[in-house]
Amino acid sequence: MIDFSLSEEQQALQNMAREFAVKEMRPNAAKYDRGDDFPEEIMKKAFEAGFITCNIPQEYDGGGLKELEIAIISEELAAGCAGMFTTIMASSLAFTPIILFGTDEQKRRFLTPFTKKMGFAAFCLTEREAGSDAGATKTRALRDGDHYVINGSKCFITNGGIAGLYVVFALTDPDKGIRGVSAIVVPRETPGITIGKEEDKLGHRASNTTELFFEDVRVPVENLLAREGMGFIVAMKTLDVTRGSVGAAGVGVARTALEYAIDYAKTRQQFGKPIALFQNTAFKIAQMAMEVNAARHLVWHSAWLTDQGKPCGKESAMAKCFGSDVAMRTAVEALQIFGGYGYMKDYPMEKLMRDAKLLQIYEGTNEIQRLVISREVIGSIK
Repeated sequence: MIDFSLSEEQQALQNMAREFAVKEMRPNAAKYDRGDDFPEEIMKKAFEAGFITCNIPQEYDGGGLKELEIAIISEELAAGCAGMFTTIMASSLAFTPIILFGTDEQKRRFLTPFTKKMGFAAFCLTEREAGSDAGATKTRALRDGDHYVINGSKCFITNGGIAGLYVVFALTDPDKGIRGVSAIVVPRETPGITIGKEEDKLGHRASNTTELFFEDVRVPVENLLAREGMGFIVAMKTLDVTRGSVGAAGVGVARTALEYAIDYAKTRQQFGKPIALFQNTAFKIAQMAMEVNAARHLVWHSAWLTDQGKPCGKESAMAKCFGSDVAMRTAVEALQIFGGYGYMKDYPMEKLMRDAKLLQIYEGTNEIQRLVISREVIGSIK
């Protein structure tokens, strides 16, 4: 039986996240969009509400939420401010490989501290020459007795400058290429880690993005996730789970843009009547509304598959790709409805358009998502 209704618990989570977004995030979005300050106080409140640790299992003192519930929360928080959402989401992204592949001891050692005191984590995969092509990783983690010695660099790392824990993907066997990549948990206080400059980004300016440099960073072998050579699988399985949240964020950004456009179109008068009464404007709004709802259903279906333990790679790629594309299209069309006012920083539309763009890029570009989808849809060709 198909049931599209939310449970009472899910509705309560949705309401709590929406209230937080409306009261804490949205009123401060323009301030932190300037990129001068990190939203420390808002993040403290997000931690107290359980948003930062919502995907950590209950047995390790986290929220233990399922992916559908996380998708619901992600939409609401991104509707408040995509940049602040990204800070929260990036920690969940870094926790996920530990949740999926860590031993019980590793989970207790690495995850539980984040439930006691506010902190952030970072997923360190991307390098300057290894973006979509993760197999081009150059960072090395060579075995030296009971330690790995890490040398290399990572770029575009969300939470890079504020994280207390990094999940680093590096070559433990350089001769094997992608099959020689491993995932290693690296605490921030480990000697040899240098934080690079904070990136001056187009959007998501409330979030922290930096380069990271590793110089003879010695990490105990027991910090290895899964086993040597499984790093690429760890990364891909992680992204299968988490990229749906990016689609959910796209729904949130699009929904906010649509809400602003509707309100403006009802009050903006041209030729003696509200522009909402002109068919061109009304049809734009109708199209946006259809796409927002369609994207949400893709996201929820992907999350449901994950929660059921079913294969979800194709569906999560669809959710991420379509959700973020809808965010971009909706932001552009909503800004057009605002006309010249939408282009000004006095109005929220230009920020929403800048924020929407990154959703099409991070956690795998939408071109990569289409590659994933096409391979599964077409199948192997002999």
